[in-house]
Amino acid sequence: MKIALGCDHAGYALKDAVVKFLADKNIELIDLGAYEYDKEDGYPAPAFRVGRAVADEEADAGILMCGTGYGIAISANKIPGIRAMACSTPENARIAKAHNNINVITLGGRVITPEEVPAILDTWLTTPFEGGRHIQRLNEIAQMEKSTLMAQFPSGGRVVVFNHPLIQHKVGIIRSVDTSVKQFRELLHEIAGLMVYEITRSLPLTEKEVVTPIEKTTVRTIEGRKMAIVPVLRAGLGMVDGILQLVPNAKVGHIGLYRDPETLQPVEYYCKLPFDIEDREIFILDPMLATGGSSSAAISLIKKRGGKKISLVCLIGAPEGIEKVHSDHPDVDIFIAALDSHLNDHGYIVPGLGDAGDRLFGTK
Repeated sequence: MKIALGCDHAGYALKDAVVKFLADKNIELIDLGAYEYDKEDGYPAPAFRVGRAVADEEADAGILMCGTGYGIAISANKIPGIRAMACSTPENARIAKAHNNINVITLGGRVITPEEVPAILDTWLTTPFEGGRHIQRLNEIAQMEKSTLMAQFPSGGRVVVFNHPLIQHKVGIIRSVDTSVKQFRELLHEIAGLMVYEITRSLPLTEKEVVTPIEKTTVRTIEGRKMAIVPVLRAGLGMVDGILQLVPNAKVGHIGLYRDPETLQPVEYYCKLPFDIEDREIFILDPMLATGGSSSAAISLIKKRGGKKISLVCLIGAPEGIEKVHSDHPDVDIFIAALDSHLNDHGYIVPGLGDAGDRLFGTK
């Protein structure tokens, strides 16, 4: 078993006791700080680090500590998939695990003593989840989590805005008017590759047996569901290789659309999709989600040809585009690297980055 550990200054007093307990149980520890006492340390940062490690399955569970255990639990629970609860007694820990199947336990350095830590943690780790009626309640929570940003965009489904530092750093560079065509291409490729980790999070896993050089073991592998990526020409082409680098077996379709100068409506001029598109997990690539017209039209084309499980992957989006897509297609998840404020009078995203196709191919 592998457990991620984090704390702020107020929880630091319990850290040694937690580390010793885990060592005595031969449990592997991922120490995500704080590494020394600093009275200015706050609880959100360690909560997000540990929560992310558990959600990304880098750790099997997490232990967090602040003054009361409350603030750090609130912070960790902002991450989809995390069920964190403050426990101050073994009985708290037993019920939290049996009924709520918490995967992150939080402790309060001002509430309990280091001597009380072992009994609380041991109860948490050894208590089985009861299942039964509690499963339905946890499933309801999971469904709520799928509606990320629903309050901001009430007309449709899930919107995931990436906050990873590497993605935000590269988005900042790609926006600059001084970024060359070569740099723009490289950055779009890199950002798309980084986004793969989140957009494929829901792919189902199954277990199979393999033989290592040492012994037989059971491993987790992606289930038989197949993937397709469909760039919207032309700017969507810049995202293809970044995704194929990590998912090389994905099939690639293409959709070509242009905007009629009189009606301003998208017009199809090309559509070529994998023959078994109805059986595939489909990711449409359209870097700029501005008015949402072309993205919505692309989704409609794929649905007409039998596509069912469709997600939209964009570099930068505007609220108007999200509203349009979710108004037309409330079942489609939207993944974007950055959400900007609005569209200007010419339909460009503000602050945006200009025309992605022109900057990608150097045509302006």
